Order: sequence, then structure tokens, then C-alpha cells
Amino acid sequence: MTERIRISLDAMGGDHGPSVVVPAALRALQAHEDIELILVGREEALKQELARTGVEAGERLHIRNATEIVAMDEPPALALKKKKDSSMRVAINLVREGEAGACVSAGNTGALMATARFVLKMLPGIDRPAITTTLPSLKGHVHMLDLGANIDSSFEQLYQFAVMGSVLATTVDGNPAPKVGLLNVGQEAIKGNDQVKAAGRLLEDSNLNYIGFVEGDDIYTGDVDVVVCDGFVGNVALKTSEGLAHMISEYLREEFMRNPVTKLLGLLALPVLRSLRRRLDTRQYNGASLLGLQGIVIKSHGGADEVAFANAIRIARLEILKNLPAQIDRQIESMLSTRQAS
Repeated sequence: MTERIRISLDAMGGDHGPSVVVPAALRALQAHEDIELILVGREEALKQELARTGVEAGERLHIRNATEIVAMDEPPALALKKKKDSSMRVAINLVREGEAGACVSAGNTGALMATARFVLKMLPGIDRPAITTTLPSLKGHVHMLDLGANIDSSFEQLYQFAVMGSVLATTVDGNPAPKVGLLNVGQEAIKGNDQVKAAGRLLEDSNLNYIGFVEGDDIYTGDVDVVVCDGFVGNVALKTSEGLAHMISEYLREEFMRNPVTKLLGLLALPVLRSLRRRLDTRQYNGASLLGLQGIVIKSHGGADEVAFANAIRIARLEILKNLPAQIDRQIESMLSTRQAS
């Protein structure tokens, strides 16, 4: 029998805590027979939620008690210093100790980033973690980073993000030469701030498949596989995209409900509308990787429902199977050696 893939879940994090994490865990266990999940949080609350679903902890589902909870608005430094028995901290500790191959949390992003960085440490050659996720595009999907971990990023850090994003696309998608673009206000070499221009020059001299500057409307064309930017720009772009998808869905619903004729047209178009809804469903893209750590940590959206959180668990499983941190470590080491030699 092959060894199961163990994943720890911060069951108290996010807007909904156990009421979402526990059903999501059960959904993931049904979808993936090779995983084993550890629910981390207040034992009594987790047992009550399991009892509500009619399921008990067993061979593939475990409970690990943690007495504290990191609030969604809690300062990261305070959470790191004062809450050493939080569900978030204990779940990440399980990764460091080798009891889990990855951690998934919908908790406070800043606290998760600070705790993961403190507990797991950075890979050699990486200054800071970067948050990345996949977004739908006209030709499949695109990986985008950083999405909020680093508000200001140096040109060296943007270069590191590009390397990590390229390795992610190669490892997870099987793309041997992913096209990497640097998000900018224009494609001309004279445009952009000093950090972006300097990062572009570094990337031009790298062995990545760097295609140059890309603009916001290039994110969804499918002509680029990895989009690199600092966390401020990336987070604004992500939230704008989510808001636009929601607005389009609402506009369609309103138009089809306008009068009896449009309602009838809506019934006729129902299969197409359902397909469109699935393609625009942000839950299918929930689960952002914290790249650059010596371990796997997946950030779920704080307001995720059980479908979305289960998708984050799926991403954690995939990154464990692909041994993503080791792949990034090898590529970073190789590129640093090449730069030093030149």
C-alpha cells in the first residue's frame, strides 16, 4: 500500500471556521483516496461539527487540538508572538515536523505569511514568499504572482518571483518552457518604474522564456503563462477580476429576469448559462500557494465555502505530489550559479 498524502488544515481560520473546513475535508476525502487530513483546532468544536455531519474521526481524518485562534484582523506580529498554540501555528508546525506534507488555511493572510516564514524558513536564494494562484484565460489558465504578500518588491525579488512562477508552471502544468511576462503600464522598454525596468533587464539575460512586458489586458488572452508583478498591483488586479466576474453574472441574471420574454429566452439558454457560470466560478481557482518557503502552505480565500476550500486542499495535494519546493530550490540554485559565473 502506498503511503498516504497527509495535509494539515487550519480548521478555525477564515470567516466560517469548522462549519466550512470540516465539510470541505469530507468532500476532499471522497475525491482523493490517497489523502489523509488533520483537522487542527479546538477539539470540542471540531467533534461537534463532525457529529453534525454524522462522521467520526478515523483512519484518514484526524483531530489535533489547538487552544487558540488567530482573528482575521489580528496584527501578524502579535499572532506570531502571542499565539503559539493557535490552529494556524500548530498546522504549520506539523509541516515542519514532517507529520504533514502541506498546510491549508483560510486565516489571516499576514499572520499566515509571517508564521509560515518563521516556522518553515525561506529557500536559499529567495528573499520573501510570494502568493500565487491560477486565473482562467482564453487558452486555459495563467499563473500570477505576487498577489499581496509583498506590497513593495525590489527588482531582484521580481526576478525571483519569475523563476518561482516558471518552475510552478513547468512542474504542475508540464509546460517545458512557460512564457513569462512582467506586468507593466506598457510594452515599450521606456515605460514602467525603476524596479520593473531593472527586473526586465535581469529576465532578458536569464534562461527563462521571458517574453517582455505585458499589460493588464494580456492576463486573460492566454498568450502568457506566468504574469509577474508586486503584491500591491497583483492584489488589485485579482480583486478587480473577481468583482468583474460577479458583475457580469449579475448583469446576465438581471437581463434574463427583466420580463416574461427574456425569462423564456433564459430557459432556452440555460445550458449555456450554466457552462458560463462554471467557467467564471472563482471557487474553482481558490487556493493560493505561498512560494519560496521550505514547505507547502496554501492560502484559501477567507470567505471560501466548502467547494472552494476543497479545491485548496486539491492544490496542496498536487504540490506535494510534485515536490514543488524542491523543484524551485533546484532551479534557483542553478540560475544563481549561472549568474555568478557570468
